[in-house]
Amino acid sequence: MTACPFDLDTSKTHHVTGLGNAMVDIIAECEEVFLSQLSIEKGAMTLIDEPRAQEIYAAMGPATEESGGSAANTISGIGVLGGKACYLGKVANDQLGRIFEHDLTSGNVTYKTEKAAEGLETGRCYILVTPDAERSMNTFLGASSGFSPIDVDETLIASSQVIYMEGYLFDPPLAKQAYRKAAEIAHLNNVKVSLTLSDSFCVDRHREDFLDLIREETDILFANEHELKSLFQVEDLSEAIQLIRNFCPLSAITRSEKGSLIVTSESLIEIEACPVEKVIDTTGAGDQYAAGFLYGLTQGMSLEECGNVASQAAAAVIARIGPRIPQDFKFNN
Repeated sequence: MTACPFDLDTSKTHHVTGLGNAMVDIIAECEEVFLSQLSIEKGAMTLIDEPRAQEIYAAMGPATEESGGSAANTISGIGVLGGKACYLGKVANDQLGRIFEHDLTSGNVTYKTEKAAEGLETGRCYILVTPDAERSMNTFLGASSGFSPIDVDETLIASSQVIYMEGYLFDPPLAKQAYRKAAEIAHLNNVKVSLTLSDSFCVDRHREDFLDLIREETDILFANEHELKSLFQVEDLSEAIQLIRNFCPLSAITRSEKGSLIVTSESLIEIEACPVEKVIDTTGAGDQYAAGFLYGLTQGMSLEECGNVASQAAAAVIARIGPRIPQDFKFNN
């Protein structure tokens, strides 16, 4: 069994604090022709404004509403697994914002970010799921775009073993400053910094910022194989893996049905994907993989064990509609 390449401070009160876009997901199934009719790019996360959000919502079929947001999904998963988790992200003081807060805090998560009293409504992500279980995301950032350095809770970060930051939050300018502040606080308080690249299109928008953040601040990187290759603008995954070893001491690279790879400077660990009878919706697969991995890491598990818990969590979420694992989920040792 392979140990984590660095030590975590187990004296901390919390295991993981996440930072991200606080969103409510509105999920509907559709045929591929629907995406074409509305000029929606399949498999991508596209930022939209409020009129476009209204247009998509009006055209959607019956939908399911569920609290989402990439890092919030991960933090929710850590709470379900039994970890002590916290979340930082901005919602409005409206119905969806209150639903978002309830869904997190009822699942063993500390959430104290002050709600926006005016301005944009709580952010929403309109997710269209095609018959192949691929999801196409159309994101109205709403109040989440107001997350700024003043929303970075120094006490929560300092009390955590790890902070977890999502790449999606890099789109609003103030959020970049918030991430730098959070990473600085973390390192001053012996807290490890983890980052998920979130989406290949997100990488394209922020490649240089991501490279700087990974090189200077990041201890644990989460990415899928396409995001990692996009980060370094290479076609070969092996080449991308060699490059990331020079940037970050620990990386977890997901490969869908091919499982995942855990990368350190000295090891490359292959983790098999857990079989799923039927893939229903891939929304949240990467988020819950990160939840399982970080939960395992903060419980002192080996990297192989972390990968196995992560694979089980990812398998559980793709077998249902929605981005979060159910509250009764249990993993097998």
